[in-house]
Amino acid sequence: MKRTSVLILLFTIISASLFHLQAQEMIKRKGYTLTFESNFAALDPQLKKRMIETFFEVYPKLAKEYNPKTLKTVKFFVDTTYKGVAATANGVVTYSSIWMVKHPEDIDVVTHEVMHIVQDYGKSVGPGWLTEGIADYARYKFGVDNAGAKWTLPALKPEHTYKNSYRITARFFAWIEKNVKAGTIKAVDASLRDHSYKADIWTKLTGKDLDTLWSDYIKNSEI
Repeated sequence: MKRTSVLILLFTIISASLFHLQAQEMIKRKGYTLTFESNFAALDPQLKKRMIETFFEVYPKLAKEYNPKTLKTVKFFVDTTYKGVAATANGVVTYSSIWMVKHPEDIDVVTHEVMHIVQDYGKSVGPGWLTEGIADYARYKFGVDNAGAKWTLPALKPEHTYKNSYRITARFFAWIEKNVKAGTIKAVDASLRDHSYKADIWTKLTGKDLDTLWSDYIKNSEI
């Protein structure tokens, strides 16, 4: 019985290893390499293809716009055990299989997450709302099918502040780019990456601090 149990265990380990290898694919294009891995057997092949195509469409653009020195090799992992939507660390983007099944149209979650790789802030001196706001601004600007996901920048509401993060902050940034000074968000992004960010950068770039910019935004929030 003991020998049989050991053999069963070895077979299980080998089978799991073979599945792991079969589930991994490496794609190289435009000087970038994407490794795609999944432990979700029911992943729609068309969704997988679309995730890959989105990466190769948006990542080079984000790199060119914000950080040409960004990683050349990225990994996607669709994980059945991950309970969030998606998360990025050390060049690896983990996607929830549950989210992908329920929201296959939300392809620009890829755009948001790979922007985090491009950001590469490390131990940034900047606030978290700023990091996520810039990532959603990048999704707004470079997303391949935000409309298909019914993803939009929300209209301004009285309870909003620029520190709300994500889409609320992204809309404020879009307003700054259109109505105050183009290139502001790119400059702020660069300062976060080289760890020189300070709150007064907004005044240096636009002539106004964040609170004043937000007050102006409230008066006329058209973008």
